Amino acid sequence: MELLEKALEFEHRKMSNMSTSDRVAATREAKALILSINEIYKETKDADLMDIMKRLTVKKKKIEKRLNGLPKDL
Repeated sequence: MELLEKALEFEHRKMSNMSTSDRVAATREAKALILSINEIYKETKDADLMDIMKRLTVKKKKIEKRLNGLPKDL
């Protein structure tokens, strides 16, 4: 499946030395991949798809944390 190949490629991609616009693009790409995989998961209930979605979500959250920075109240 082409979608799974894209997801695995995204998962193994280096995320260091990214500009802010690269980070935004990466989070949008991750969100699109997760939602697409979720549509397939709804029909098949395949545990492997759930694992891929979880790993992509973790990577997406790390990128978003870097985008948002530290909280203002610290």
